[in-house]
Amino acid sequence: MKTACQSISLLFGLLAVLTSLPAVSSARGKEPVVLLTEQGQAFEKQYSEQLDAIQKEIAAALPIVDAKKKAAFETARTELGALKAPREDDAEAVHRAFQAAKPLAEAKSLDNARPLIADVAALLASDVLDSRLMKVAILRHGTPAGLAEFAQQSDAHKALLDKLFADEALMKQILMSGGANGGEYGEAMQVYTAILEASELAHKPGILQSLALGTALHQPWLDGKDKGSVNGIVFTDHSNPDGQVARYLHYEQAYLAGELDPQFKDFNAWECRFITNDPYTNKELTWVRSMLRQFRPDHITNPDQKWRYTRVVKSDLPYTSTRHDDALGLPQQQALALGGICGRRAFFGRFVARAFGIPSRRSTQTGHAAMNRWTPDGWVNNFGGWWSFNWCGPQGGQDFYLDSQAREHEEIYLQVLRAQWIGDALGQEDVSLRHYGQGGGFWDGLAFYIKRAVVEAANLDQAAADAELAALSAEEARLLGESDKVLGDGEIKEIKIPEEDKKIVVAKDGTIIVPAVACTSPKNNTDKVAFLKSWDGGMQLHYQRLGNRPELLKYTVEVPVAGKYELTFNVCTVSKKYPVIARLNRRTLVNTMVPYTKGSWQRTEPEIIELREGRNTLQFTCRAPNRGVSIKEFHLKPVK
Repeated sequence: MKTACQSISLLFGLLAVLTSLPAVSSARGKEPVVLLTEQGQAFEKQYSEQLDAIQKEIAAALPIVDAKKKAAFETARTELGALKAPREDDAEAVHRAFQAAKPLAEAKSLDNARPLIADVAALLASDVLDSRLMKVAILRHGTPAGLAEFAQQSDAHKALLDKLFADEALMKQILMSGGANGGEYGEAMQVYTAILEASELAHKPGILQSLALGTALHQPWLDGKDKGSVNGIVFTDHSNPDGQVARYLHYEQAYLAGELDPQFKDFNAWECRFITNDPYTNKELTWVRSMLRQFRPDHITNPDQKWRYTRVVKSDLPYTSTRHDDALGLPQQQALALGGICGRRAFFGRFVARAFGIPSRRSTQTGHAAMNRWTPDGWVNNFGGWWSFNWCGPQGGQDFYLDSQAREHEEIYLQVLRAQWIGDALGQEDVSLRHYGQGGGFWDGLAFYIKRAVVEAANLDQAAADAELAALSAEEARLLGESDKVLGDGEIKEIKIPEEDKKIVVAKDGTIIVPAVACTSPKNNTDKVAFLKSWDGGMQLHYQRLGNRPELLKYTVEVPVAGKYELTFNVCTVSKKYPVIARLNRRTLVNTMVPYTKGSWQRTEPEIIELREGRNTLQFTCRAPNRGVSIKEFHLKPVK
């Protein structure tokens, strides 16, 4: 029987496959049907004639490729393409045979590609043909009909395309950044221009210009415009409810305020495509940054950058049936408060990473939802299996991963693009995005193996981590994604708590302020209790959702005057209210309710307790199962 997660994921997977068929089978001769006015038809004719003329020029300028080398390369690729991945229910021998044959066939294709790569190296290293190749690439991807459909809308629309084709530096940056989503180059220019009009800082080279362009390329539709595309598949999570200009300005302001990850400033436009395309509101993005700074600041500074920010899903978003309750706040506040199955967990992980300016994208797997994210060591998967198990729309995980690795070598990657542009000029098919390295014409196939060659030569340090995750079966990866475990979790680390942060203070009005970290037990981190450095200074204690069993927090407090006191806690929570059990001097039990604070600091309602003069012992715990709560301090205020 399929789990709820599997059934829903399979449904979304089926929808993705059905809706992505035009993109997957986009043989360059199959252009979409668009409605063109008489002027639009004239524009289409103009763009088609330009395309034909440039194609002839490129074809005439190309060197002759060695026929024997080319034939050997094509034969090896055909043999690789003939290998069909076995079904999950095939015999083990079939799986073993495929796993043995595939790397040999891939190695043969790469070996036969290397002499050809050497032969065309000078051609691909030269920028002599770039102006014509780039224009051809945009005309082929955008299609004459699609560009004409945009240009016919007004003189201003036509001028935007003219401006693009006249600006070689911008064309190169756009194509280096993956081109316009859906081939909508006119709409991308429209969004980019609107952002530039709204922000002076976006004009300057650097992160904000990259962010503006990345936003425009990945979301080339202004407010109120139909989200459909005439040239390619558009995924709903490529839109955002606040509009592209407002989304850009949100990140500009967050960046200037120092709220984003320190590495944000170094991202290029391609990486920025995967930051601003979130389906949740700017208000939610602001909230989640504030929440994490207060509730789990350790996740913001996690040295394991694969789990920086996204670790909050494992620690505090339980795997359970997905429910909704508008009384709990915004959609993502509800998600964290209630928990959910794999889709909700992956969506929240992607959302929180993007909120801090980390590129992230969705990852569909059979019966499961996961996510991909950027790290300094390369893109990785969270909450699921290795790249061969996942896809995003028409693009397979392995294809995306290879592309992301090759992009780290900018000069070589430009040669990859030139080979692809030549394929565009000759009207050749693309290599399959879904079926890794298969299909496609000669030049696009060669581009694929240039990427393979440069990545193999780099001998990336990520290989060991990849091998650990790749060794998991699809079911093992799914179960790992749905659990709260993380590959590589080690022993609990000790932390040094400064004495000044444990100091108990008596205020002028007699209120005794006891820091949460001043407990006599435990004195350091356990699997249930974590001592954390607070984002705004000092320290706080976190009583975790995870852990084997409840744990007592013990405090010894010297009380100057016996009497009644109001007990309150300064707490931060992300879930519905629940009781904390307090025991005073081993005899008096008090239940105090921890409120739902939506990730902000808030005081509990006061509970009246009676303390004796001198030493008093206070113990606190939560009933199992519990949700996480961060505690800054508790107050004992004399009752007048």
